[in-house]
Amino acid sequence: MMIENKLKIQIWSDIMCPFCYIGKRRIEEAITLFEHKEAVEIEWKSFQLDANFIPSPEDNVLEHLAEKYRKDIDWAQTMLDNMTQNAKTAGLDFHFEKSVLANSHHAHRLLHLAKKFHLTNELEEILFKAYLTQGQDLNNLNTLLELGVEVGLEAETVTQVLQSTAFSNEVKLDIQEANEIGVRGVPFFVFDNKFAISGAQPASIFLQTLEKVWKEGQFSSKVTLLNTTNNSSCDINGCD
Repeated sequence: MMIENKLKIQIWSDIMCPFCYIGKRRIEEAITLFEHKEAVEIEWKSFQLDANFIPSPEDNVLEHLAEKYRKDIDWAQTMLDNMTQNAKTAGLDFHFEKSVLANSHHAHRLLHLAKKFHLTNELEEILFKAYLTQGQDLNNLNTLLELGVEVGLEAETVTQVLQSTAFSNEVKLDIQEANEIGVRGVPFFVFDNKFAISGAQPASIFLQTLEKVWKEGQFSSKVTLLNTTNNSSCDINGCD
């Protein structure tokens, strides 16, 4: 049966955001439990927690966090340990000790290429895993090339995109749109331009929202923030 009226979920996220990967797992869990899951369509949107970040081979994630929050190394380690345990509740295995800090702009450009071939969700998954679990260097264009090919993109096309400025404007437009609707941290979920949820909320919250939107059946352009949190999202100042 053809579904003409898709229930679209737009998700603003950054590959550098641990809570965005956790949020991905939780919205996926909610969708599997949703009676009308065949009608759900996800659109990933770009967001950069630190668009001006210049990566260096000397970067250390613990030192970076300690300096950013003006805390000591022990505090930073505790923060990462807590995040790792949080991830386990979503079935994820984070390894921050392997993390290579990166500027996510090129990864977002690659995601916009993947969108043209309906491979965004697959690429989001593999990029999150590469950064947060495997410790791959997403600053390296060859690494991004390999990951793009792994999800089914053509090597020549990926190379052309990465060696140019293609899709840079699309990334900027996503971020501009986020600013216009009041996104201050990610992950940020918008359900059919009607309701929004901020942060990696429990799957039950996402499921309730899916059911609410489906029941109402009349979608508008105004976004109403249903749930927000101070401790399950990342913003330009870091992750809480």
